[in-house]
Amino acid sequence: MKLRELIRETAQRLSRAKLHYGHGTDNARDEAAFLVLRGLQLPFDANLDQEVDAARIAALVERRIRERLPTAYLLKEAWLDGLAFHVDRRVIIPRSHIAFLFSTLNAKPRRVLDLCTGSGCLAILAARAFPDARVDASDTSAAALALAARNVARHRMQKRVRLLRSDLFAKIDGQYDLIVSNPPYVAASAMRKLPPEYRHEPSLALAGGRDGLELVARVLAGARERLTSSGLLVCEIGENRKALERRFPAIEFAWLRPEVFVLAKTALAGQSAPRRVRGD
Repeated sequence: MKLRELIRETAQRLSRAKLHYGHGTDNARDEAAFLVLRGLQLPFDANLDQEVDAARIAALVERRIRERLPTAYLLKEAWLDGLAFHVDRRVIIPRSHIAFLFSTLNAKPRRVLDLCTGSGCLAILAARAFPDARVDASDTSAAALALAARNVARHRMQKRVRLLRSDLFAKIDGQYDLIVSNPPYVAASAMRKLPPEYRHEPSLALAGGRDGLELVARVLAGARERLTSSGLLVCEIGENRKALERRFPAIEFAWLRPEVFVLAKTALAGQSAPRRVRGD
């Protein structure tokens, strides 16, 4: 069978199965291309007219449909901003918007902190974006850090990326020119409605409390002390923008994307506890 035919037939099967996408693709055609190409260990620009053995990926397609297991977990591989990362169910599948925003910051940080690093993808991408920077990457999960260490080694960043086990800022010392974080931000009500694909991911890396802002509030509370005088905080919050602005009315958030805000240290000056809103 030709490669293009296999991708087309796989896409048709995935479409009929009414799967959910969102772990690097958003439709059946792209999901099928990822599953087939990488399942056959082919590059993304492979010749679509070459003959391939469809039987080699049959089991992967069956598991994707039957178990609703994200393709990245099936392949043990996810891609973000052109880089491949090893993934398994110890970490959420890399998909942070922050990965594409480093070049927009107009910054030259010497010290970077990645909070809730998971697979280590943002820490590694930050090290690539800022070649003069040293990067600390922290997570509360020892299992996640073990996987992150594999990715750090894969991309030969051992001398520039340091992995730390810490509950946010609890065991973090010193100050940073840039702090990035893609913390858990899924509200409790949304957690209960997650499609099956997302239920394969560790809930610790998704659940953000009642309104999704429990971890975000803690990041805001601790960031000012850990930022240098000209430091920046970049944080992803999903669809929680309105809830965040209601909860922290004294902070003027700047938005790089609807899901990602950036704050200078000065914007956090005098920050008090978050205002309680109805339902908190």
